[in-house]
Amino acid sequence: MEAYLNNIRTRVKWCIWTVIIGLFLSGITAFPIETELALLIKGQPQGTSLLSTWLNKVYIAIRDINMQYPFTSYGTDWLAFAHVMLAILFIGPLMDPVRNIWVIKFGIIAAVLIFPLAFIAGSIRGIPFFWQYIDCSFGVITLAILLPCYKWIKQLEAAA
Repeated sequence: MEAYLNNIRTRVKWCIWTVIIGLFLSGITAFPIETELALLIKGQPQGTSLLSTWLNKVYIAIRDINMQYPFTSYGTDWLAFAHVMLAILFIGPLMDPVRNIWVIKFGIIAAVLIFPLAFIAGSIRGIPFFWQYIDCSFGVITLAILLPCYKWIKQLEAAA
């Protein structure tokens, strides 16, 4: 029985570490977004695909806004900071998953809410439909990680 519970604890930790790393990386990569986009589109022929056309448009918009109104990127900085803080939030269930299962529930709710945000705000802001699907993929991936994690934590709780 103890080996079985240790196996579950290990799976839970892997899930939580995956979420922590994903949130942390998505946070820190939001700080240098203009530089990252410049590197991403560099050397790509313009207009060769819907994706490259979109990324080029986004880069030009961010570059132009940063030249004239650099303070607007402060909003992106706060977005990045929020991702890092959310990653830190998941340390609680990493240390004590049963006691901090509420963080996993929070993560599941946040993952579900990605869908209406992507489709409603994406449509209002003129985000291409294919990009809205890319944004939704983060919700799908997070749910695929956190739903089994939640189930395993409930098993640990029942065994305690």
